[in-house]
Amino acid sequence: MSIHILAIESSCDDTSAAVCKDAKILTNLIANQKVHELWGGVVPELASRAHQLNIIPVVDAAIKQSGIKKQDINAVAFTRGPGLIGSLLVGVSFAKAFALALNVPLIEVNHMQAHILSHFIDSNPSFPFICLTVSGGHTQIVLVKDYLEMEVIGETLDDAAGEAFDKCAKLLGLPYPGGPLMDKHAQAGNGHAFVFPEPQIPEFNFSFSGLKTSVLYFLQKEQRKNPQFVAENLDNLCASIQRTIIDILLKKLEKAVKQYGVQEIALAGGVSANSELRRRFNELGEKNGWKTYIPKFEYCTDNAAMIAIAGHYKYLKGEFTTQDCEPLARYHL
Repeated sequence: MSIHILAIESSCDDTSAAVCKDAKILTNLIANQKVHELWGGVVPELASRAHQLNIIPVVDAAIKQSGIKKQDINAVAFTRGPGLIGSLLVGVSFAKAFALALNVPLIEVNHMQAHILSHFIDSNPSFPFICLTVSGGHTQIVLVKDYLEMEVIGETLDDAAGEAFDKCAKLLGLPYPGGPLMDKHAQAGNGHAFVFPEPQIPEFNFSFSGLKTSVLYFLQKEQRKNPQFVAENLDNLCASIQRTIIDILLKKLEKAVKQYGVQEIALAGGVSANSELRRRFNELGEKNGWKTYIPKFEYCTDNAAMIAIAGHYKYLKGEFTTQDCEPLARYHL
């Protein structure tokens, strides 16, 4: 018998639903929320309300386009956390009600674990491998021992790399979300035009709060001398900030991989859509003879397909949850 999983992702500002059949993604639909562009960042209350509006039509479309019937669904997987508690609550509540109506089991999924398992949608890394997971809220180096056995060996002590991209982009006057725009401008700039300090953090951990502060002070100093400094140097500033963030990420990754002696590395999370990070990540693999894995763009940012694939492997292990399950804003691997 085939295993059909309905998956729901609502951890931040994207409402997504997917259907998979025996680990093959049939549909993966995402409803984006444009309202946050007006405020320069995600407003949790507005995100929750938008999820309430979007979740029924998105789930309905995902099931219909998959070619299966509701009665074919064997389990409902959902993001339990980490994320915005109000947004998570919408997805968790819907998943509970849907599973109860169909009398099928529930599968809770850790959002960060799902990012890592997104590699198994279109590829098949060999265990163990090390994954650099980089998103707006998290930055982690994870030793992946099996589908559901993972160990965080390094993480950010304060801000995430994705947040550093967005906050620095905001300092440069770029609209939200600034990360993709910084990537675009950086392609026309010189990454060595300006030098910013790299934090000296022990082991495999990260810190990006100091970088944001140094960029702020640097811009304030230069704009006092020349009010048009940012406009005249935007491409080079974007390229230099981006290079610094990527340097920090890849130096730690290379150190971890060499210490653990693995031969395969993976990149995951929303920031893995950054073109320069993808290029340099592959270069790092080529230089060291490591096999590299990066998900397709549609599986990098928040999406329900990664929740579905995680749900599939948890279904095989019989790892189900109950109707008492509650969302978790913080949910460690």
